[in-house]
Amino acid sequence: MGKKTKIEWLSEPQKHDYSSAESYLTLTLEQQAAKNVVKELERAEMSEFPAKDIFRASGLSLLGVSNSHVEKDRAKIILNERLSPLLLFKGQHGGKLDIADGYHRLCAVYTFDEDAMIPCKIV
Repeated sequence: MGKKTKIEWLSEPQKHDYSSAESYLTLTLEQQAAKNVVKELERAEMSEFPAKDIFRASGLSLLGVSNSHVEKDRAKIILNERLSPLLLFKGQHGGKLDIADGYHRLCAVYTFDEDAMIPCKIV
């Protein structure tokens, strides 16, 4: 079997990731509830889960490399640039996991290694 690509991660999500998560969450939650979830995410400890498990829990489809955002994140991986951890929310939507921020990064990582451990914050 070939050598797997090493994926580099930042130790914490970037500040703008939280505002992106809030923007997404306001589509499924009331504004104040979305703000509260983001505050919880900011305080949450870092965790790790395999990419394939995050996909299964979210019920989302894998975006292909033809997606420009996925391709941009794939290029970062190839150049050994650090990616920002994912922000995840175990919401009220029938037990599905919401990827509040980082869906494109997850898709990019999955194209290299479905078993890759993904750092994230989850509430």
